[in-house]
Amino acid sequence: MKFINRLLLTYYSPLLRQLDTSIHRYEASQHETFRQLMQHMDSTRFAQEHQLDHNSDYEQFRKQVPVREYDDFQPYIHSIQCGEQNILWNEPVQWFAKSSGTSSGKSKFIPITPANLKHCHYRGFQLMLAHYLRQHPDSGMMYGKALTLGGSVAADSRTGDLSAILLQNSPKVAEWIRTPERKTALIPNFEQKVEQICRECSHKNVTSFSGVPSWNLLLLRRILDYAGKGNLLEIWPNLELFMHGGTYFEPYREQFRKLIPSDQMHYLENYNASEGYFAFQDDLQEQGMRLVLDNGVFYEFIPLEQLPKVLDGDLSPILPLSGIQVGQEYALVISTNSGLWRYLIGDTVRFTSNQPHRIIITGRTQLYINTFGEELMINNAEKALAVACQATGAIVSEYTVAPIFFQGSEKGRHEWLIEFETQPQVSLENFAEKLDQALCQQNSDYEAKRNGTMERLKITSIPKGTFYRWMEQRGKVGGQNKVPRLYPKRDFIEQLNQLIIN
Repeated sequence: MKFINRLLLTYYSPLLRQLDTSIHRYEASQHETFRQLMQHMDSTRFAQEHQLDHNSDYEQFRKQVPVREYDDFQPYIHSIQCGEQNILWNEPVQWFAKSSGTSSGKSKFIPITPANLKHCHYRGFQLMLAHYLRQHPDSGMMYGKALTLGGSVAADSRTGDLSAILLQNSPKVAEWIRTPERKTALIPNFEQKVEQICRECSHKNVTSFSGVPSWNLLLLRRILDYAGKGNLLEIWPNLELFMHGGTYFEPYREQFRKLIPSDQMHYLENYNASEGYFAFQDDLQEQGMRLVLDNGVFYEFIPLEQLPKVLDGDLSPILPLSGIQVGQEYALVISTNSGLWRYLIGDTVRFTSNQPHRIIITGRTQLYINTFGEELMINNAEKALAVACQATGAIVSEYTVAPIFFQGSEKGRHEWLIEFETQPQVSLENFAEKLDQALCQQNSDYEAKRNGTMERLKITSIPKGTFYRWMEQRGKVGGQNKVPRLYPKRDFIEQLNQLIIN
């Protein structure tokens, strides 16, 4: 074992012991998290409105606190932004993570407390790093630099992308191993930032990088062009790890393999949202990410078919972690150490195991298409697209899907706008057929409607760079911004089509 790895594993040994014991003591762990959260709800406006205090138990909490989405929290958050304190949390809120989500054009401002920053976001990343080093004791990652493609913060330094807030507040020791310099990573203009990163980092010993796959892919290609090399190992021969999140990775995997042709390269998924760090991939041989249970987040779950009932005010279907079933699909509800109480984050998850608890993100509560009763979720679309690409040799850079509504006697169907990195080796009609068949295999509701009320999907191939120009026009380049994959209206597709015409 390398010396630095040994030192870090010694330092992180309490975290790893906690991770190991949480397999069997998850109920006690969540109970303690709930108790600590209630201590910080005490004496807040929220506690007074819901007749709760630090002695309130879970039964009181579950009866008296409704599930809320962001719009329901917005009046509380606005009060905090105006300088009021003790609204949702009885300690100061110092930052706001700006997030647009993937199904709404409005910006969200997620409160970030010092406790949330330190004990949730940073702790989750440290846990993932420690676990990786334990699995790879001879790793050379800590002997090189970690490339970070950050977002940006506002002039008041209180509001910005989560990645920028994490960078701005990272400990000095992190500056030793991170590249580029902090001021470069926080450049607001994405193009300027990428150019400066190329200049700063192409001669460094980069051993790892992290972030959203699509933006990192764009950055890495620019670095290749800048250095005039054929693959990244010619620039960074010791590169070994990509920690990714934000979007399903499979459509990008082949593109990364071409850029980094090495069997020693590791790809680890983590679930790090603006609201908190929730899970990380702890075993490449197992499906799913390990839920982090001691990070100031109390988890609850709503069986997806019961979600409308809960939003109408019936709180009885909501389950704590002890009530989940493997294979069931749930809407995720969180209470966090930033003062979000029973917040419906918008993600849907499915458990792949419960010892330990592992999840996969299956979609969004709003990011799906159910225009014709097909109930197409993002995980169905991603898996089917991967099947079609593998069968035809295609590589997809970006895509979005929307319904084509009934017109006269014509049936409805879905339209896919796809930006191919590598065109399929068959016609688009043949590709559409294979994708449609794969969707039928992934989703029985889709299959049933395809035999009744829906025509086969339509595919439109659009020029390279179109999605980037569209995101740039919308002010959503870099950071944690993501292309909306599924949308039940045609707004996005029509904007993209108009962009192509112009």
